[in-house]
Amino acid sequence: MQLSTKHLLGIKELSPEDITTILATAQQFKEVLQRPVKKVPSLRDVTIVNLFYENSTRTRISFELAEKRLGADTINFSASGSSVSKGETLLDTVNNILSMKVDMVVMRHSASGAPHFLSKHLEGIPIVNAGDGINEHPTQALLDAFSIQEKTGTLKDKKILLIGDIMHSRVALSNIYLLKKMGAQIMLSGPPTLIPKHITEAFDIRVEYNLTKALQWCDVANVLRIQLERQNQVLFSSLREYNLAYGVTQHKLKHINKEIIIMHPGPINRGVEIDSDVADSGQSIILQQVENGVAVRMAVLYLLAEKKSNN
Repeated sequence: MQLSTKHLLGIKELSPEDITTILATAQQFKEVLQRPVKKVPSLRDVTIVNLFYENSTRTRISFELAEKRLGADTINFSASGSSVSKGETLLDTVNNILSMKVDMVVMRHSASGAPHFLSKHLEGIPIVNAGDGINEHPTQALLDAFSIQEKTGTLKDKKILLIGDIMHSRVALSNIYLLKKMGAQIMLSGPPTLIPKHITEAFDIRVEYNLTKALQWCDVANVLRIQLERQNQVLFSSLREYNLAYGVTQHKLKHINKEIIIMHPGPINRGVEIDSDVADSGQSIILQQVENGVAVRMAVLYLLAEKKSNN
């Protein structure tokens, strides 16, 4: 099994076969992670730099753990406290790092398209997009898909509801690309100001502004974080009003006549987009998503390294 692409810049560039390959490989690595010895030497002598220009906790730790479980050498770089604060450009930073003979770059950046820019300038070095601006977050969509598939057996024809801040969410866009490619049904719910018309029209996606009706329709509800740091204007009246209308609460779940799967990419704004008693309930697979993130990222790193060695 081999990927058709030498980078993971976004789900947009992947084929359904690529996605199937990554998910199948992740399943194998998840089995490895259940063993007493959780390491495999698949990427021994491979050096990976984690290039994070934006704050991250879960994604960064997940990539670091995946790299270490595969036996890779890891270099961690953050923009704060580096020469970036002195005005060094992205390309200068990366060229300096590559002169140290790095084999792969995992990158998070606040500018949409930054990993794509990098891939055009770094010959033969696989780039993994760990989130770029409001564009894509491909490994999050892959681990979400893996988690749904693990719980339900398939993605095809499953009814997946994305709730909340669609406009600013790179997780939403990557999920939409992936779910469309894999034959799932998608619905969006949230304030009209946070659901861009160009996305619903481009992908032909249904929108339901009544959250209770949307929850009644779906098999899986993926609750997205309200990204106040990306909003440069007021897009809803208050966090309390948002919670009343679009927060996933036990009160709303009691009004639907079935049990659905609850997901969240994190970090959670408890009491805003989701209440604690829902996030911590038996319906929630939020912690399983975090666990599955390591296996999925191991799969991505392993497959890209294999692709590089075979070229």
